[in-house]
Amino acid sequence: MTKRFGWNFPSAGRIRAGLIVCLLALFAVITPAYASDGINGAGFGALWAVPFAGMLLSIAIVPMISHHFWEKWQGLVAAFWSLLLIIPLVTLLGWHKTGAALFHTLALDYIPFILLLTALFTTAGGIVIRGNLHGSPLMNCALLIIGALLASVIGTTGASMVMIRPVLRANDNRQHNAHIVIFFIFLVSNIGGALTPLGDPPLFLGFLKGVGFFWTTAHLWLETLVASLIILCVFFALDLYLYRKEGVTRDPTPDSALSFSGLINGVLIACIIGAVLISASWHPGAAVTVFDIEIAGQALLRDTILIVVTLVSLLLTPQRDREDNGFEWGPIKEVAILFIGIFATMIPVIAMLKAGASGPFAPLVSLVDGLDGSPNTMAYFWLTGGLSSFLDNAPTYLVFFELAGGDAAHLMTEGKPVLAAISAGAVFMGAMSYIGNAPNFMVYAMARRQGVAMPGFFAYLLWSGAILLPTFGIVTALFF
Repeated sequence: MTKRFGWNFPSAGRIRAGLIVCLLALFAVITPAYASDGINGAGFGALWAVPFAGMLLSIAIVPMISHHFWEKWQGLVAAFWSLLLIIPLVTLLGWHKTGAALFHTLALDYIPFILLLTALFTTAGGIVIRGNLHGSPLMNCALLIIGALLASVIGTTGASMVMIRPVLRANDNRQHNAHIVIFFIFLVSNIGGALTPLGDPPLFLGFLKGVGFFWTTAHLWLETLVASLIILCVFFALDLYLYRKEGVTRDPTPDSALSFSGLINGVLIACIIGAVLISASWHPGAAVTVFDIEIAGQALLRDTILIVVTLVSLLLTPQRDREDNGFEWGPIKEVAILFIGIFATMIPVIAMLKAGASGPFAPLVSLVDGLDGSPNTMAYFWLTGGLSSFLDNAPTYLVFFELAGGDAAHLMTEGKPVLAAISAGAVFMGAMSYIGNAPNFMVYAMARRQGVAMPGFFAYLLWSGAILLPTFGIVTALFF
């Protein structure tokens, strides 16, 4: 592709080295006088959202135009849109404030995010379910139900990584199997994680803000059940139709009994869960200050445990288990590369949303209040969900949590309809696009590498729009 157009790109290694040098130079000029300053979103215009929109459109369009170019140069694309934001931001705010904002996002948001995903990806990738499952409609429904139930226990990322490989193997003889992965993303990678703070990052942020651990279990179980049953019924009808159309009567792979190995990784996943819980409940008061940005001691402990767990999993899991699982680093590398661009370009968008009525998105934000000033739960559900479809759903949850007052004690009692709407919107509608929730893209990448003809970004939106929007409309009518 590069030769055809006469492009002479530097090597990927030189690009990475150059980006590292630029980051080091950027962080070197951060001083304590500026690092604690925030960015006032009220001073931005809507054009500051262009790099973020460009990043999303690149993810949507470039792979369709040239898959080879995207596979090789997606890091360069992410760097381009990031620099398109950073250079004007430096011109407007100076190196110090820009560097502080980027370092804050990197140290407190991106790195913990990637460490958690990597730990879950590595440990779940070491759990092998052997045996030949037949990808019939009933079996596929059972696998989706198991995955959705696991999602609130070990997180949507953990459940996705444990279950996607058995699902792909069970249906590797199916002519039509992309729809199975799509519904897997709906239920296992998103909606199934709505019942505990361990299930999905937005709920964990709420837990850190003071929302009770079992609050969503008690207040979202019916909404989650209704949405899941509707989607499962649609899936069963569609899968049964395609199964019969294909004439699949039996799997040509010889039958073999189910067996499990790599179960030490189950213990390690429990360590991950414990590390997350400790970071929320234990506050030693110790902290490390880097460039005047305070990193709490419990956060450092959590991230250290995640790193150790990842290394222990790699050390203790037999290589054969990972080979049998088809484990490879490609999906997590792709997520890491693309999400650093998403996190960077998202900085002014989140700042503009936080500015509320004073920011450029004031007309959008004002919709959450009714004419009499009372909160509009339907608007909270759809606005939180709509933005979670394209922004990362964790910071989007936090924005609307703050817009609703930010008082967990009040929101869990008098404001419980609003908190339920925000929580359900962020978790449920993270399924609307590949980038609404991190496991979505990981599952997409893994399925594509296994030869599944996954739909592109816009084609996936057609699937999610056709199936999820009516489902969420019913949920709205019943509950919000």
